[in-house]
Amino acid sequence: MTGQLHPAQFHPPRGLANRHVQTLLPRLLPRRRLATSKEVLELPDGDFVELVWAKPSPVSLDAPIFLLFHGLEGSIDSPYARELMATAAALGWRAVLMHFRGCGGMPNRLPRAYHSGDTADAYWLIGQLGHRYPHALKVAAGVSLGANMLVKLVAEQGGDGLDLAGAIAICAPLDLGGCAQSIHHGFARVYERHLLRSLKAKVLDRLDTLPLALDRQSLLAIDSLRDYDDAVTAPLHGFQGAEDYYQRASAGRLLGEIELPTLLLHAADDPFMPAGLFEQLPPPGDAVRVEIARHGGHVGFMEWRDGGLRPWLSHRVAAQLEDWCSPAGSAVWRHRRRVSRSGS
Repeated sequence: MTGQLHPAQFHPPRGLANRHVQTLLPRLLPRRRLATSKEVLELPDGDFVELVWAKPSPVSLDAPIFLLFHGLEGSIDSPYARELMATAAALGWRAVLMHFRGCGGMPNRLPRAYHSGDTADAYWLIGQLGHRYPHALKVAAGVSLGANMLVKLVAEQGGDGLDLAGAIAICAPLDLGGCAQSIHHGFARVYERHLLRSLKAKVLDRLDTLPLALDRQSLLAIDSLRDYDDAVTAPLHGFQGAEDYYQRASAGRLLGEIELPTLLLHAADDPFMPAGLFEQLPPPGDAVRVEIARHGGHVGFMEWRDGGLRPWLSHRVAAQLEDWCSPAGSAVWRHRRRVSRSGS
């Protein structure tokens, strides 16, 4: 892979190039059918995350594993999650999604939540998958908040610190402060209000048990994601405020430190992102490939294919999975694992 920026091979249908149309289309179309099973994974701090596995599972314990991290207030019911999980399963991969704390069917136990830079749970899960399936090639993908988290994780751990052959980051908000500003203007406020409703509803249910200097009225009055992060996300997770959280949790500053093969997919017109996002960030390292589409919105990328509207994301991700699972790609991963285990 090369660290240069590349144009993504995505072309929206005529009349459907608008960034908000692209963002909303996947939520308006029928969702992919997906049979699943659930698992509760206990965490070292006494809390838990809920996993969802695509069914039926591959018979072989050596089948490659596709691990997915969703976006802010997302879940297995998010259109992109069902689509990507079903795509990987159809290719013969063992597909699993990790719900961030409190995003599954049950509230988490501890007086905290999750955030864009919270890599510990993902690191623990990848380690557990390594114990269960030591000989299986593994690839992780993240969407939106989950993508920023994943980029931060692979940068922190270096090329041999994770049992992964590669990572895929989709619409990653690599500059959290800039994204909080972008989503607070124009039509994008529709998305901001939707996210705030979901976030505040969860906090309201537990407000009496959380260490926050907020009453019900003050929480309901919050009108921006930045104010929410300042009043809730930051104090719950040990940050001094929204600016401290954004600075420490944003993964964009780490792009040059990534050693694991990583694909970043981005739309230049993403309404969640500041314009020219990658022009404001350090150059990515040689292990990183950034593909930028002119259109696509936020986790949209709907194209006309096979006689209907189809998600380009699943098409592109499938191609990348097949590349990393090919004999050549698999050989690179196995060589890296041998080097890592030898300590050389």
